[in-house]
Amino acid sequence: MADELTGKTIAFLAAPEGTEQVELTEPWEAVRRAGGTPRLISTDSGEIQGFDHLDKADTFPVDATVADVSATDFAGLVLPGGVANPDFLRTDERAVAFVKGFFDAGLPVAAICHAPWTLVEADVLRGRALTSWPSLRTDIVNAGGTWEDKEVVVCDGGPNRLVTSRKPDDLPAFCSAAVEAFAR
Repeated sequence: MADELTGKTIAFLAAPEGTEQVELTEPWEAVRRAGGTPRLISTDSGEIQGFDHLDKADTFPVDATVADVSATDFAGLVLPGGVANPDFLRTDERAVAFVKGFFDAGLPVAAICHAPWTLVEADVLRGRALTSWPSLRTDIVNAGGTWEDKEVVVCDGGPNRLVTSRKPDDLPAFCSAAVEAFAR
């Protein structure tokens, strides 16, 4: 298990502020433990500010901006949640195009909590089953997705695998399913 992602680089896309820290750090460590190389991508260089719900937590150095990379530079994508993170990302055309690029290239994507808001904006949910924080249900359904209230939903619809979970309590299942998707 410790080498199933060896040689694979996984992008983690986060806005400058508003990322739920645990939804960034736990999948990051899961990728690292599996032998992969996580890289933090943002809309701006410098650092991002993590949050523990509404309270500021740690900062994390950005490895590259969405302007400097493309989906094909990576073996997969993780979209951490937090309410503000995907709300910011879905208003940035470069970030939305970066996310859509993973679907266009048939690469696996893992999104947790509020992160599917960015997927709604990227218009990649038609015909896909997924889960999220419950308040996104209507947005997902209106975007053509099928919302399910489950710990983790893995959808193989289309050319890529989409892994989604609802909240931080689902992180063990989310991390396991994401690593499995990236290893394929």
